[in-house]
Amino acid sequence: MSDQRFIIEMGMGNDQYGMDYQKAAARAIESAIRRSAIPMYATTGLSHTEMRVQVTIGVQEPGKIDTDALVQNLPRGRASVQAVFGGQNIINPETGDTIVVATAAVEAFLPDQSGNWSQPAA
Repeated sequence: MSDQRFIIEMGMGNDQYGMDYQKAAARAIESAIRRSAIPMYATTGLSHTEMRVQVTIGVQEPGKIDTDALVQNLPRGRASVQAVFGGQNIINPETGDTIVVATAAVEAFLPDQSGNWSQPAA
């Protein structure tokens, strides 16, 4: 059976002064991961290498994202990162500076665990 998604977290990151899409994307991933705690994972007995992690980053210029570098910063699982059009660029009309905003969806998948869980009888 195929993998089943067991978590999805969203994050947002920005670069206010350098218009650095990579920095904003890394911050968005970190934002999503910082809100994730999965105590149930330890009860599965699975190695972290059995977890597949799929990250989607949205920025206004996806071609400026080094997805391989972002994969290296993910702490667990077999990871992949895809950059797509999204996020937001905000221009300060007084200075002309652009604030880059990236969004991230971090999804984690495990092999089917349905046979390992049961609900006790009432």
